[in-house]
Amino acid sequence: MKGQETRGFQSEVKQLLHLMIHSLYSNKEIFLRELISNASDAADKLRFRALSQPDLYEGDGDLRVRISFDKEDRTLTISDNGIGMTRDDAVEHLGTIAKSGTKAFLESMGSDQAKDSQLIGQFGVGFYSAFIVADKVTVRSRAAGTSAESGVFWESAGEGEYTVADIAKDTRGTEITLHLREGEEEFLDAWRVRSIIGKYSDHIALPVEIENREEKDGETVVSWEKINKAQALWTRNKSEISEDEYKEFYKHIAHDFSDPLAWSHNRVEGKQEYTSLLYIPSQAPFDMWNRDHKHGLKLYVQRVFIMDDAEQFMPNYLRFVRGLIDSNDLPLNVSREILQDSSVTRSLRNALTKRALQMLEKLAKDDAEKYQTFWQQFGLALKEGPAEDNSNQQTIAKLLRFASTHTDSAAQTVSLEEYIGRMKEGQEKIYYITADSYAAAKSSPHLELLRKKGIEVLLLSDRIDEWMMSYLTEFDGKAFQSVSKADESLEKLADDVDESAKEADKALEPFVDRVKTWLGERVKEVRLTHRLTDTPAIVTTDNDEMSTQMAKLFAAAGQAVPDVKYIFELNPEHPLVKRTADTQDEAQFGEWVELLLDQALLAERGTLEDPNLFIRRVNQLLTA
Repeated sequence: MKGQETRGFQSEVKQLLHLMIHSLYSNKEIFLRELISNASDAADKLRFRALSQPDLYEGDGDLRVRISFDKEDRTLTISDNGIGMTRDDAVEHLGTIAKSGTKAFLESMGSDQAKDSQLIGQFGVGFYSAFIVADKVTVRSRAAGTSAESGVFWESAGEGEYTVADIAKDTRGTEITLHLREGEEEFLDAWRVRSIIGKYSDHIALPVEIENREEKDGETVVSWEKINKAQALWTRNKSEISEDEYKEFYKHIAHDFSDPLAWSHNRVEGKQEYTSLLYIPSQAPFDMWNRDHKHGLKLYVQRVFIMDDAEQFMPNYLRFVRGLIDSNDLPLNVSREILQDSSVTRSLRNALTKRALQMLEKLAKDDAEKYQTFWQQFGLALKEGPAEDNSNQQTIAKLLRFASTHTDSAAQTVSLEEYIGRMKEGQEKIYYITADSYAAAKSSPHLELLRKKGIEVLLLSDRIDEWMMSYLTEFDGKAFQSVSKADESLEKLADDVDESAKEADKALEPFVDRVKTWLGERVKEVRLTHRLTDTPAIVTTDNDEMSTQMAKLFAAAGQAVPDVKYIFELNPEHPLVKRTADTQDEAQFGEWVELLLDQALLAERGTLEDPNLFIRRVNQLLTA
């Protein structure tokens, strides 16, 4: 063969192949679904390109997938007449996994996880699933629109390298031949293959044909029999489609091996005509937070595939939604520019966003356990919604879940509706706290008074939470209030003190002035508080000023952070505060004030500018 060369696989492919070959999958048959799915994608791409280049059909517009066997040679062949590949395509698509983060993900896989067939779907690289049942895979392909001499040969035993060469191929498309391992003879049985295709690929809009051989007059006659419905699933009536068919179609379009949590199949007629089929996955892809992560819906126009990952039809905070839209209102030669600027596109986006949110509302209402699975996988993305989508903000807020002082762990969450249902009589606001971790939020001294009065507080510990709460200001008529900010409603709760305590506070006014004088401009204000029970002091900020967590967000983003001016609040009932107030020596007094302020700052920020100075001060005061 011309131009023959042997190349090494990209290291990530080697690792993936090793996992495939040496892991025992419980459902090996999925390889056939993946290869048929890839053939279907190749046909879709040809159909789209042929809209502007009809010659690509080369006089053969009947697209299909064909399955054939050779029991003597122990081979199974899947062929298509789709878009095909050039030599460069074969090297790029079959020799590398072009996904950032893949290597780190593979390295993190443990031996137990390696046995999980969901692995393949994490990459959308179902071609490699062929090596589950084959000890050698041969590919012959030719790109549509190229000469017969422009074919490419690719072959590998899945052991670290592959061979590529130039060949002649009369027909366009791709032919994949699997040389089956010992013990995989079931995949040479026509009845078995039929049953697999019926189970996994019946919904494929492309005809899937199986080879029939008959002996007639001493000659072998080959015929091809279509064995699937070959009708686009989303064009069928909902009442005719089974749950299993919906699930298998999801796995086909999402390259996922897990069942979806929910789906919605909707046909709209009237001013706009379109069909949508949306799915909520049950697990997030490993690269969902990668900047290069592809997402969006498959776009069809009048059942003709236009593009994968059309981001324009779903807002970014719903980027986990998979599925497709088939529109009658967009031109067949649709371009990305039209998609970005079209009023039709904006209208479709609004409608599909509402549909996706309705799916989540229904899931939350009908199956709390499944919704909790969704929240654990995609809650962080949904938290971007209040800032991105003001028109649906209250709907999104209903879908949010929070840890709270009412639950025992971070995994147990409550909705805002549940929180409001438990509010105390006379409680005016929804109280929350943001912190670096669940433990830090739950043990914060800011909660002491509220815990004492039995008032529930939402515990927010994701980095995005402070940013989200700057947009989510109220829910169901109740304002949100951070307990780490000074607020009148919190002061009202703290005002429930007897007359003798008020007299004692008056007597401490000279002490408060003395602390102010010592700290000067380093704090915005010094005052006494009855919000604390076990803690000597806290720092708070005014409601209209930047919070500690927001300042941390700015710093993490590399932006200049303005100084946060804190209000220093002292607990007059605490022994350390009383001791400080009784200290006459000015230097000793200053050390106590610095210690109380450092403690409060450490509890609020989680760090100190000079931790060694703090330690020396503690040691000095303990040994004085």
